Amino acid sequence: MNITNIYNIKKIKQSRRSKGFTLIELLVVLVILTLLAGLVGPKVLDQLGGAKSKTAKIQISEIEQSLDLFKLDVGRYPNDAEGLRALVERPATAQGWTGPYLKKGLPTDPWGAAYLYKNPGRNGGPDVFSLGADGKPSGDGENADVYN
Repeated sequence: MNITNIYNIKKIKQSRRSKGFTLIELLVVLVILTLLAGLVGPKVLDQLGGAKSKTAKIQISEIEQSLDLFKLDVGRYPNDAEGLRALVERPATAQGWTGPYLKKGLPTDPWGAAYLYKNPGRNGGPDVFSLGADGKPSGDGENADVYN
């Protein structure tokens, strides 16, 4: 055997070792990823839940602005019978209606339910609200009602 053959044999052995990861290396990486998911996962899910409530507040604010435009044109807010539908379809009793005031139609809340409307509301003006994730009055966290 000459020196070039010995060098080639060493090179082949080294390349075989460096082609992949050992089982222990893979297990260590999996343990680290599992620990990270366990620590970060619940925080991300909490933020996702809070994002739905924030989205509902933003959508309610947009609906409120549309209600104000309706009032400017018609001289009043929609009554309970007309509801939020009056923002996208002309009510028979609405003189001066120049809508639709919501170009993309009535949005649903982040949980898939329709927004509710009451006039007069809790503070004398119209209320636009969502019943939250559970679809029932009151509640805590994501189940809490979201009002304007």
